[in-house]
Amino acid sequence: MTNANAPLDAVLAHVDATVEDSVARLFDLLRIASISTDPAYKDECRKAAEWLAGELDGLGFDASVRSTEGHPMVVGHARADAGPNVLFYGHYDVQPVDPLELWANDPFAPRIGEENGRKVILARGASDDKGQLMTFVEACRAYKAVRGALPVGVTVLFEGEEEAGSPSLKPFLEATADELKADVALVCDTDMWDEEIPSIITMLRGLVADEIEITAASRDLHSGMYGNAARNPIQVLAAIIASLRNPDGSVAVPGFYDDVAELAPQVKEQWQRLPFDDKAYLGDVGLSVPAGEQSRSVLEQITSRPTCEINGISGGYTGDGFKTVIPAKASAKISFRLVASQDPAKIRDAFRAHVRSLVPADCTVTFTPHGGSPAVAVPADGPFLTKALGALTDEWGKEAAIAGSGGSIPIVGDFKTLLGMDSLLIGFAQTDDRIHSPNEKYNLESYHRGIRSWVRILDALAEG
Repeated sequence: MTNANAPLDAVLAHVDATVEDSVARLFDLLRIASISTDPAYKDECRKAAEWLAGELDGLGFDASVRSTEGHPMVVGHARADAGPNVLFYGHYDVQPVDPLELWANDPFAPRIGEENGRKVILARGASDDKGQLMTFVEACRAYKAVRGALPVGVTVLFEGEEEAGSPSLKPFLEATADELKADVALVCDTDMWDEEIPSIITMLRGLVADEIEITAASRDLHSGMYGNAARNPIQVLAAIIASLRNPDGSVAVPGFYDDVAELAPQVKEQWQRLPFDDKAYLGDVGLSVPAGEQSRSVLEQITSRPTCEINGISGGYTGDGFKTVIPAKASAKISFRLVASQDPAKIRDAFRAHVRSLVPADCTVTFTPHGGSPAVAVPADGPFLTKALGALTDEWGKEAAIAGSGGSIPIVGDFKTLLGMDSLLIGFAQTDDRIHSPNEKYNLESYHRGIRSWVRILDALAEG
């Protein structure tokens, strides 16, 4: 019998008492080979969508499978007339399993194993993202079982193309914006700070990617006959690339830092307290000297500061042996990771103006854009963030961290621009979960306490 006034402890106790059933349901989802990038698994993707819609329907959601040009979306509504409404996002598609021979067991035959003294769930999608999204579904199940209703209004959106670049997602959001709008979005597809400290990612860097091509002579030239006299595009390109960084590691493009703000004082103070070993972070990849802004910590360099990186260079003869040639063309792929308030169009224009200023006579430059998106940041003192941090701290017994991500997650930007709402990225994965690799795993404790965490978060968000 449900009790609408049951205390929070009763809901958490139900999670603990039924965790084996929760794992069994996750295993049912993990057995579905919903590989979105391979057309051969199209039916499996729809099967996963229908399975999730069925689970939501059984919990009292108004749930449906929505067809798209690609794999279907799953939408479920359990809205509230009063109090906040949240949109929860996750994805049911998974990465391919190749190379299959490196898996210890069938990737779609989930099992419980043990690693480093911890029980782990082993299967493709265990961490990315089926295990993560099911923590939220199971938290809703616990509320329905104990209280008969959710503490806040909830809309659920599950997509099936995240691992394939989400081609159908933006058109779907544009078409359903009014239906999906909520007070805040909750995204569960990220890591904890470490095995004991939960975190909420509030900063995602944006991206500008440009390809430049320098052209000089009308054809490749013999370096003995034209050396010295003819302009070499590779030398020009090398000079341009060298000009992008100052000796102190900062980016030298004029105006690059004009709109870059400092970290909020409370965030910087917390980061100084958190366990992060600069030397170990670089040492894991065989490096020892930070190459970015010398006045910034490694943690700041990789999360809260903008970057300029050279991602590829081509030109001249690169085959076996040697060919004494002055190439007619040389090119490079260059990207910038942006932080909040930086305008991708403004940065692209500044970069191109800088390059043009360094192109000498007898040379021309062309630019090919390869995408651009703004950074996303959630106010460090926002009410939803503050409540969620408190709930995570209560569950894990460690102060929950405000974290930044060096990467870019377009869906969060789309939620902001198309639906007008901020996102809280709350995940319970670990950095060693081997996502996208053979033998993917998800700590059983992460799954169990992830469910408990969402129970606490939804309770906290319901408070006035």
